[in-house]
Order: sequence, then C-alpha cells, then structure tokens
Amino acid sequence: MTGPDFMLIGAMKCGTSTLQAQLACQQGVFMTTPKEPNFFSDDDIYAQGIDWYLQLYADAAPGDLRGEASTHYTKQPTYPQTLSRMQADLRKPLKLIYMIRNPVQRAVSHYIHEWTMSNMGQDVEAEFSRHTEMIDYGRYAMQLAPFIDAYGLENIHLTSLEQVKADPDGEFAKVVRFLNLPEGATWVHELEAQNVSAERMRKIPLQGLLIDNPVAKALRQVLIPKSIRTKIRQTRTMQTRPEISQTLQRRMEQSFLDDRATLARFFPGHAALTLCYPFADA
Repeated sequence: MTGPDFMLIGAMKCGTSTLQAQLACQQGVFMTTPKEPNFFSDDDIYAQGIDWYLQLYADAAPGDLRGEASTHYTKQPTYPQTLSRMQADLRKPLKLIYMIRNPVQRAVSHYIHEWTMSNMGQDVEAEFSRHTEMIDYGRYAMQLAPFIDAYGLENIHLTSLEQVKADPDGEFAKVVRFLNLPEGATWVHELEAQNVSAERMRKIPLQGLLIDNPVAKALRQVLIPKSIRTKIRQTRTMQTRPEISQTLQRRMEQSFLDDRATLARFFPGHAALTLCYPFADA
C-alpha cells in the first residue's frame, strides 16, 4: 500500500476544506475519506496503526496523486508528536500545502467553530484567555518552521484564503504547478465554499438522537411549522460575528506581527504577507 504524495496541513479556518474539495474534483487526484484523518496528530487515531492509515488510499487508481488534509498537523503545542510520526512512517518525498489568512480573523472564526461545537461559551474574551492555543494556531511561521526544517522550503507551498478569494483560478494554477497535477486541472467555480463557520449551527446535548436522526428530522418536518423551525435554527447560529476588545486585538496583532517577521524570511515578498496582515502598517 502507498501513502500520500501530498498533504494540506492547515491552518484551521483558512480555507483548507474548500481547497481539499477542489482537489478531490480533479482527474488523477485521490483525496482520503475522511477528509481529515488526523492520523499523525491524534494519539487515539495513531494507535490504530500505519496499516489503518495506508488503507485510506486503497481505492486510489494507479498513477493517482494521493493526498489528505488534516489541520491538526499544524496545531502546536496541542499535538507535539505529529512531525516525528510523519517522518518515521512516511519515507517517500512529500509535498505540503499550508493555507493562512488574517490571523485575527482566523482566531475569531476558530472561536465561532468551537462555539458551534458547544466547546466554548458566549464570553469571547474569557475563552481567548482560557484557550491561548487559538492564538498559537495563527502564528504561522512558528507552526511551519519544523516542517520547513524536515522537508525543505521547496516542498512547501504557501497560499492564503485572501488570495484564493481574490483570484481562485490563478491561485489554484499555482497549486497545480506545485503538485504537478495532470493538464486540465482547474478551479471548479460551481463548487461552494466548504465548512464556513458563520453557517454552522451550535450542537446541543443528544444532538445525534434529537437532531441528526432521520426519523426525528422527518417528524420535525411534519409536526413543526417551517417558520418555527427557522427561528429555532437561528437561535443555534451565531447571527453576528463576535467583537473582541481593542486590548485583546492589539495583543493578538503584536504576537502575529512578531511571527510575520519570521514568515517573511521564509517567503520574502509573498503576497500573503500584505493581504493577511493589514494591521502591519497601522
């Protein structure tokens, strides 16, 4: 069995789900199911063994480029053994794609994501104080530096959500060249953005039984008027993007600017250095 030729390694809430879906549409590309195996990061998944992981690629056709997308791989310090496991278990050359975005906006989107999972409460300031990793995940140079040391800068492609939104065709063409995809691989404009935080609904206790169960869903549609169902959904969706205090924003921006200086040494002149850090010249 053959493992991956490439990976999307993050960052979380930066468009990796959308890019993964675009790659999965291309002829000659095989992406794993599940989309995020998180094999090398999560201890309980890694415990299933490398054969379990390689089996995820069993349905790839001969000659396909094989890939996966796990944002947990660049979530330090939460998953400290990710890279060492990758190096031990994956011996062939590997290409890595890393997506970033405005790190302040990324952090807020991360909070919304956790809120919808019922992992965090309504007090955004308190949650950022308790969960400093939400800032660490946006220190992109810090997250990427070990991978650069391990795989070489030439095997890492940096792009950003801002670039993809501004010019999806041009940015995808860069990915195509980086991965050496078959001729004709292009961005599929009909495919909608994936895993958008603002569209997620907050989970509730017994979610699987009361909400996701097909029987419960059918009963709701018969017994509960659509207008009431819509109002209920709205209460489980974050209607307005949460605002953070100027104090917290300045603290976050300073941390991100220090990290940006290192990122600029890795990728001098990269467009993301301007697009993702509008506060750099403030």
